[in-house]
Amino acid sequence: MAHHSANGIPTRLLMWQRVREYAVPLSMIETATARRAVGDWAGACAAARIDVDLDLRAVRDRHGTDLVARLRADLRRLAPDLLRWHMPRTAPDGRLRPGLTISLARYGSSGATPLQLVVRTPPARADAGQRMSLALWEESGNGAPGHHQHPHPDRRFRLDLHRHLWDAGRSGELARRCGAGGAPSMGPPDRPHAPGRPGPMGLLYPPDLPDRPARPARPTVHDDSWASARWAAEAELLLRAEGRPRGAFTVRLGARSRAVLELVAPDDSHAPTYRPLREALPPQEVAVLPVLPEAAVRVLPDLELLRAGLVTADRLHPLVAAALAVSGSVAAYGSAPAAGAVPEPGDPHRVECRGEVHRIALRDGVLTAVDHDAAQLRREELLVALGGPALPCLRAIDAVHRNPEALPAVRERLGHGDVAGALAVVEGLLGPGAVLRDGPLREELESAAARRIDHGLFRSGLVAVHHGAGGAGGGNASGVGHADTGHRPRLDRRTPLAMRRKRSSRARPRTGLTG
Repeated sequence: MAHHSANGIPTRLLMWQRVREYAVPLSMIETATARRAVGDWAGACAAARIDVDLDLRAVRDRHGTDLVARLRADLRRLAPDLLRWHMPRTAPDGRLRPGLTISLARYGSSGATPLQLVVRTPPARADAGQRMSLALWEESGNGAPGHHQHPHPDRRFRLDLHRHLWDAGRSGELARRCGAGGAPSMGPPDRPHAPGRPGPMGLLYPPDLPDRPARPARPTVHDDSWASARWAAEAELLLRAEGRPRGAFTVRLGARSRAVLELVAPDDSHAPTYRPLREALPPQEVAVLPVLPEAAVRVLPDLELLRAGLVTADRLHPLVAAALAVSGSVAAYGSAPAAGAVPEPGDPHRVECRGEVHRIALRDGVLTAVDHDAAQLRREELLVALGGPALPCLRAIDAVHRNPEALPAVRERLGHGDVAGALAVVEGLLGPGAVLRDGPLREELESAAARRIDHGLFRSGLVAVHHGAGGAGGGNASGVGHADTGHRPRLDRRTPLAMRRKRSSRARPRTGLTG
């Protein structure tokens, strides 16, 4: 994956820098932490803008008290703000990856279908507010949620093997799991990497290795964000969870390329390593191999930001900063340069007006020209209403109302769902008693309000069912079913072979074509 750079900084890191600044505000972290500390896991989820779509009583009646006890224990350990911090995001705006179902924990029970605690993100058409939902998923349920396009847990994005990314009690494992104590896993950018061998269907196989298994294969991309030094250990956890002590697995390197690797070790007492698969597999077999989760494939974004000096430790999530501080990563990479002084909301603006420098500041909840008396301002406003020229002070106030300098910050907060933070910025600029005028600022606020209506319609199920939702297999363990019995499921790897041949065959009889 090629990354363009701006001023020598990859655009991917610039995106994560904006995400860390706006996506999970400090007020959300403080509120969610306070509610979680007193055992109010539902209140913590509400503070982190996570809707709860599960009923513990219904789960108890259907699956028993033992499973509910395990589920309740996980919910109490859940740090929803930490989960939002580590959720997958899309470039270039850094918003939540839409339409995902991510597994957080798996619950196996004798004689029953295994359940999974999942978190879902809405589709792109209804992502206003960047809200998420928490639910239980079982493979043989009574139907999938009809309003979600991908109800099945995603194999590439899964966090059940990475509890330190959402479990407050295990967040201290972050430094060890992300390799924070060592050097970056890839070589310097000026060191060329050997090209990979092209495989069928766009698959990429890393170059062949010597007989020494201690040297792992490196990805065939010019990027230092790949955590290849941790792939062997993470692949061992993945294969063990799949019931395979050793075997092949895949690593997604791009939209149309992946590496097919094999986990090997001399014996169980030696550290495992991986190597390229010696024989190319057919694409059908590659598709069913275990996929290394994205959280294990790439370097932790916070660690990359610290190495690049784009963020300081005090701007990280407290649990993340504490874990990295224990490993010494914060001290090893130093801190970013201090930013310039930011003017407080009450600081006056300076405007040159009629040969003098006048002040514009907040008075009585509105932005006012301080050096003009009220009578003069009323006369000037009346003159402007009649078509006359406005004072420079009034023009500056009007410009701040319509298109302020802080509009990009307001857009970022609204895009990440932080409406309270966006309104706080607006009130700091214009005052709580200001009346918005026509312009880009008002359009952004009105657009954000309209998009929230779309999200409400999606949550209530009042929108048309997506063509990929409601497929066979998969449901909501809370007992709420939305499956459409007349829906024709898509062809995928879970479709029986006979059905795939029947649906894809061109030799089916055509009625009405004779004569």
